[in-house]
This record gives sequence, C-alpha cells and structure tokens, in this order.
Amino acid sequence: MHRILLASLAAVAIAAPASAQTLRFGLNNDPDLLDPSTSRTFVGTAVMTALCDKLFDFDTDLNLVPRLAASYEWTDPKTVVLKIRPGVTFHDGEKLDAAAVKYSLVRHATLPTSFRRPELSAMDHVDVIDPETIKITLKQPSSPFLAAFTDRAGMMVSPKAAEASGKDFGLHPVCAGPFKFTERVAQDHITLDRYPGYWDAANIHFDRIVYRPMPDSAVRLANLQAGAVDMADIVPTDADAVKRDPKLQLLSSPGLGYLGISINVGPNPLANTPIGRDSRVRHAFELAIDRNVIVQVVFNGFYTPTAQSISALSPLNAPDIKPPARDIDAAKKLLADAGVTLPVVVSLIVPNSPQSIQVAEVIQSLTREAGFDVRVTTMDFGTALATTEGGDYGAFLIGWSGLLDADSNIYSFLHTGSPLDITKYSNSQVDTLLDQARIETDTAKRRTLYNQMWQQERADLPIIYLYTPSYIIGASSKINGYKVLPDGLIRLTGVSMRP
Repeated sequence: MHRILLASLAAVAIAAPASAQTLRFGLNNDPDLLDPSTSRTFVGTAVMTALCDKLFDFDTDLNLVPRLAASYEWTDPKTVVLKIRPGVTFHDGEKLDAAAVKYSLVRHATLPTSFRRPELSAMDHVDVIDPETIKITLKQPSSPFLAAFTDRAGMMVSPKAAEASGKDFGLHPVCAGPFKFTERVAQDHITLDRYPGYWDAANIHFDRIVYRPMPDSAVRLANLQAGAVDMADIVPTDADAVKRDPKLQLLSSPGLGYLGISINVGPNPLANTPIGRDSRVRHAFELAIDRNVIVQVVFNGFYTPTAQSISALSPLNAPDIKPPARDIDAAKKLLADAGVTLPVVVSLIVPNSPQSIQVAEVIQSLTREAGFDVRVTTMDFGTALATTEGGDYGAFLIGWSGLLDADSNIYSFLHTGSPLDITKYSNSQVDTLLDQARIETDTAKRRTLYNQMWQQERADLPIIYLYTPSYIIGASSKINGYKVLPDGLIRLTGVSMRP
C-alpha cells in the first residue's frame, strides 16, 4: 500500500505542479468517453461539467436556472421556445447559435450510440427561428423535458468538431464550457485549460484543472492530506479523517441517485438462472439482505436505505415504497416454494473499488444464511459497463448519480427497449405508467402514477434498490465558494483558491 501511495503522489507532482491557478481533483474512477451523447458514467459527467456548458442548470433549491439558454417560454403544452445566450463560442471559435443548439439536440436524440435518446424521446422536431431562438415541438406534453437539459442532454457540442471527429469526438471534445480539453492519459490524468473566450470568464478563477482517477479511496485521502490534490471524492468512512485535518474541509450533500443490484431477466443465456427467471428467488435474495447493515458497516451511516430510485429530496418520492426488513425464514420459504436447488448461485459483477467490493462482501455474507452462493467478479468500471451492456452477466452492482427530475432515474432503466435497460426488463403496465407520468404535469398525480409503477416493479424486482448515497468532497481549506449540489457534479463557477 505504501508503494502505491508514493507512486501516486509522485505522478501527481509530475503531471500538475502545484500553483494557485491549477486545481487538482482526485476522482473515484476513470471516465468513459467525454462525449455528452454517448457518456454513461457519473465521473465522465463530472469532468464534462467543466468542458460543456448546459442549456440549464439548477440551484440549491432545485430550481431551474438558465445557462446557455438565456430564457424559455412554453407557448403551449407541446411547444417551448428557447432564447440562446448571445456571444457564446465553442472552444474552436465557432459560434454557439440556434443552429448549433439544434445540431446538438438532434445529435443527442438520433445518434445510434446516444444514451440521451430516452431523455429526449418526447422531442418531435426543432426549428431555428432566428440566430438566437429555437422552437422545440414535442410529440406530447412532457413534464421532465427541460429538466433533462440540466445534465448531458443539455450539453452543447461544436457541430464542426463533431462532424470532423465522428465516433471519436469523445477523445478530443469541443464544447462551450469554461475549460477546453488539453490532454488525456487513460487511468492517469485528464488536463483541461481555461478557455479565454468563455462567456462567463469573470467567474472562472483557475487556469488549469487536472483530474486524477484514483479508484482506491485510501489513495485519494492520502493525496488530499499530502496536498498532492486540492479536492477529492471522499468515502463516508474517511469523512472523520478529513474533519480532523486543519488543512482540509468537508463538503457534502444528500444525493438524488441510488445504488442497487440490476438482475439480468431478459432473453439471454446468462439470465437462465433461478434468480433471472423467478421473481420469488429475487424476493428471497432481497429478504436476505439488510440494507441498514450495509449502510452502517460500509458507509458509516451516511447513506439512506431505499427500495426505489427516487430520492427523498424529490417531490415525486413515493413514501409508501419502503425497504422490507430482513427475514431469513421468509427468504427460505420463497426458495422452497420456487423448488430451487440450494445453494442458489448468483454471479455478481462489481466495479473494482474498495467500497463496491465491501458492499458485495456484506451481501455475500448476509445472503449465504438464506441459501445463496454469491460469486463476485470484480472489473474496472468501463469493462463492467461494456460487459453488462452486452448481457453477459447475472447481476450487477451499479447505481445512477441522479438528475433533477425523477423520470431520468427510472424511465431509461425500466421502460422496454430503453438504452440503459440492461436488465432487459419489459412490463407493459410499467411502460404505460412511465409514459403517463411523463405527460402528467400535476406533481401529486405524477407521484401517484410512480407509486403504482413501483408496486409492479416491486412485484417483478428486476432491480433491487439498496440505498441513496450522499456526495462528499474533501477539499483544501484554501478552496472558497465550492458547493456540493444533490447531483454531485463538479461546478467551478465562482470557486477560487487562496495562495
């Protein structure tokens, strides 16, 4: 361990010499492609937040805030007009005008490899009214539509660069954020430099950002304590160490996302298992798990047990959907009713981070008592995503960072045929309720629809939701103005660092 820490510290010193104008950030993993259309990972979105401004963002009260879209107006339930902020340019000097915005939206919605397609599926077409105005016409009313623009669906890319790079755009992205792409060495660092033509340059106080992927939380903490990084993702068990260090500060926020176990239930050979084919086995597995034990043992009580993907922060949270208490006798009875041979083997893919592995080990221990044999395979995050996307798995310990509207936490994962429906779950009642919740504009009625949807999801259980995480950042005490919002993204507008 000491050799790992020293090597990491040395690498950081070489890649990014400390200075008041350079911010060095320790990430909990290495991002996937830095393309807002094709990105799947939270850590990739965190980096792209500095590269690619969005049409909208949200504030600490979860209110929609215009960014590249200076304003908006719903002219009828299916038509929204956006005014584009004047004078904005991409990092290649091209104008960000209405035509460029249309290009990005159409790219997000139609690119075959895009994971933004479900978020923009309500969009029918986009019209350029003038260089600073677009009109978006929807197929039907959509409550979550504008909220999707607070994440990757709202990130604008340079049409010229995207056309020139094609599928390789994410290797050298060109957007309209405060920082432009400079260099990436996989598994080592990503360097961004300040874009002097940024429209809000007065509120950007760093000349360079160096992101360092550090999957091992002990390495991130050691680098932060040694001053080799200025900010880092912190796990709950390291929070007290950060608090005790007078050179550091701890910043946190409850999250909008979740972590759970996605189970392969689709038409795939690896789904031909007791847990993949029989919901009674899935319920037995859930009843053998104690979410409170996981939260206390692995996360020091920071996280919140849950049985749904909608955070308690959201007005759409269904309060009646609660995690069941651990019940080994009931789990054993369900397995007996299912007529399965014990032990029931469950192949579980787990991202290669200490906390994920520890969660898997706790699950492995808890479920063994009921008659399960959980066989854990660890993979780096990118390999795990690729493997599960192809259906080559039994179960996957995976989460979602959470976006402003609850729809983005549900629809893409549970609606038939959606790109993120890696479980290949398909239920017509769930599809109908999710579609209705998108169209409904009354919050109470949407919550009722989601509550009904959860009742069916709970019966089928393709995803066993475990907990809602919090986002925790350790930072040098020299850092000023940094706020952690419930989506956990790294926003650097207004953030500075004392010499």
